[in-house]
Order: sequence, then structure tokens, then C-alpha cells
Amino acid sequence: MAPIRDSEQKRTIRSMAIDYSAARANMVESQIRPNKVTDPAVIAAFLHIPRERFVPPTLSGVAYVDVDIPIGAGRYLLEPMVLGRLLQFAGPRPTDLALEIGTGTGYGAAVLARMVATVVGVESDPALARQATANLAAIGIDNASVVTGGFLDGCPAHAPYDVILISGAVPRIPAAVEQQLAEGGRLVAVEFADGIGRAVLVRREGGRLSRRVIFDAATPLLVGTEGKPAFVF
Repeated sequence: MAPIRDSEQKRTIRSMAIDYSAARANMVESQIRPNKVTDPAVIAAFLHIPRERFVPPTLSGVAYVDVDIPIGAGRYLLEPMVLGRLLQFAGPRPTDLALEIGTGTGYGAAVLARMVATVVGVESDPALARQATANLAAIGIDNASVVTGGFLDGCPAHAPYDVILISGAVPRIPAAVEQQLAEGGRLVAVEFADGIGRAVLVRREGGRLSRRVIFDAATPLLVGTEGKPAFVF
């Protein structure tokens, strides 16, 4: 067996020294609850899902810090507070069919899967999609699946959805995604325009869509939703 290098040994020891369950509880008590997240189902999901399993191994030690964590391919794991508040407004229910756009490594899908009947995750990067599928299986999540596809298209094959979560900021919620919202459904996302990020709640009631800003959020733009630049003469 090859000897363990000093740097590898230090990382292993440091990882073993972290009490992730305590870090998870601290995240809920210091980041989730104080930011108006009161839904017991949302809180229970955050307490149950091991966030450290969804970040690169070198960043597992900061998995519960209140920042957006890079996961590769220009993508980020949403800050816990932002994800928690989005889910609070979405109000997931046990019978819901949910769509997550920008699944990344699968954390948002895993949290949603604790609260709804079924989750469909859309991921544009094949490597991240495979990683998300493996991560979900590794922690025993069997009611969430990941498909590879474009973020602007959503996943019409399984529409309509009771809950839609976009895990990353978009310049504007794609019209095609809004159309996949079921009657009584809730869509939550962060729209980033003119240098300002604002979380938005979209609802379909009586066949009509309504929208309102729910809070400010400095969330990284979801790669692949930037749109085409305008032609300049």
C-alpha cells in the first residue's frame, strides 16, 4: 500500500474531526430559522440531508458555511439561507411533483425529496448529472431522478409541476418553465438584473400566473441562462 502523503493525511484527519451532524444543526439554528424559515418540513429536511456529501471533498469542511459553494463547471451550491427561504415560500407538500432546474450535484433535489412525492432534476452538464444521480443513490433517495437537458426548457415530459425550484439566478424566469406550472403550483427563483438579485414567487391560480418579489438575494447566475447578447452596430 502506498504511504499517505502529509497533505492527504492532514485532510483526512481534519475531515474526521468535523462533527457534521453538529454543523448541520448549527446551520439550521444560525442560518435557517433566524431568516424566517419556520416550516417544520423544510427545517427537518435541512437537518436530515448531509450537505457535505454534495460538495467537492476539499470543501467538505465549509459545507455548512453561509456562502454559495463552487461545485465545478462554473456552478455553485446555493447558500443555505437562500435555499431555505425559497422553499419556505414554495411550501412543498407530501403529494407534490417537483421540478428542480440546475440540479448540480443533487443537494436541492435531495432536500426537496424529503418533502414531496417525486422530484425531477434538470442538469445541463452531463458530468454533474451523473454525480447528482450517484449522490442521491448514496444517501438512499429513491424518489428523485436527474435528466440532462437545457435549463431554459425545463422538463415538459413530466409537466405540470406543483413546485418548481430554479437553483441559481436567472436574468428572467424562462416562459417555457412558467408554462410547466400546475394549477395551484408555486415557482421560486432568483432573478438577477441591473446588478440586483431578487427572489421571486410565481403562482398559477385560475389559469393565470401571478408574481411577486419576496426577498433580495446575491445568488450567482446559473450558467446557460445568460441569453444571447444583443447585436451592436
